[in-house]
Amino acid sequence: MSQSFQALGVSAPVVRALAARNIHQPFAVQELVLPDALGGLDILAEAPTGSGKTLAFGLPLVERTAGTGAQPAALVLVPTRELATQVAADLRPLAEAKGLRVATVYGGVSLGPQVKKARGAHVLVATPGRLNDLLEQRLIKLDAVRTLVLDEADRMLDMGFKPQVDRILRTVPTNRQTMLFSATLDGGVAELARAYTSNASRFRAELPSDRRPGTIEHTFVPVTTEGKLDRLVEHLNAERGLALVFVRTKHGADKLVRKLAREDVAAVAMHGNLSQNQRERALARFESGKVPTLVATDVAARGLDIDDITHVINFDPPHGDEDYVHRVGRTGRAGRSGTGVTFVLPEQQHDVARLAERLGHSEQFAAAGLTPTKPRTQSRQRRRRPR
Repeated sequence: MSQSFQALGVSAPVVRALAARNIHQPFAVQELVLPDALGGLDILAEAPTGSGKTLAFGLPLVERTAGTGAQPAALVLVPTRELATQVAADLRPLAEAKGLRVATVYGGVSLGPQVKKARGAHVLVATPGRLNDLLEQRLIKLDAVRTLVLDEADRMLDMGFKPQVDRILRTVPTNRQTMLFSATLDGGVAELARAYTSNASRFRAELPSDRRPGTIEHTFVPVTTEGKLDRLVEHLNAERGLALVFVRTKHGADKLVRKLAREDVAAVAMHGNLSQNQRERALARFESGKVPTLVATDVAARGLDIDDITHVINFDPPHGDEDYVHRVGRTGRAGRSGTGVTFVLPEQQHDVARLAERLGHSEQFAAAGLTPTKPRTQSRQRRRRPR
């Protein structure tokens, strides 16, 4: 039987705030992390989305942050706007129980109001790009930060935020507690940990049993350029759950939504060119089921955690293995089954075949009648110009 939050060292006001949200027992990652984190030690935690990691760093952050001073004393870096909003919403009731203010900093919204709130906050949740902009413009200071959290560190690196993260972490005082949470602690994340943590306690947590992925069926569909849209419409009309459709570009997402509308298929787009309000409205319509199809780019879909997505369709194949795993992992949530569908043009068969082989889906690839054709190479022979 797990320990109670109070037994783990969480204060009575925060325990009451948790109870008000119907949270009474800690998840495994919280039970693992809290003793050392509340003691002020650096933390390295390998924990997937849905494992309860937000409270694992949020509770010690709130408990160890003083409600005094005019600058942020705690900083949480996250890869996307959506995650910044989600983390801040989870932290606010706990922070308020300790008399703390929480503010968010992310792109896509007006700068002035964000800066004003950030300067007066005790806890700041930010994306690296926007926070780095504020630092360069000298609109905010981080020299009072004593607790630093890097949430979904692997995604921040995947999205190319390493330079901004380095710049921010050089600004934060070295006399601090650092907690790093990531789906993996290998590769670039390991380098980040070596550079910015000291004698860190290391933990690995699985998803709770009711949050573990269900069975995901992987399918590959041969398509032509001319018939690609028709095949998508067929799939969308045949399914009854929520469908998440991935494309490679922002323009491609908007264009596909317009094409689907002409086929009487309701869809909304989600990508980096939309404002935060537009993205939130699109996500709300999709999550509620009012619009059952969301067309998104990889960046916009980072951090999506919606249990009712039954199908992920790669209208454009992913760039690499991690992108495929991340995309298709948006379905089959909370023990439910899901389907990942990848459309494959003739010229894409070679690259997708190699991806399928590396991820253990060669059988499904072959079952679609696809063959790993060799990529076309340009002839090195020079053509003679007619004289």
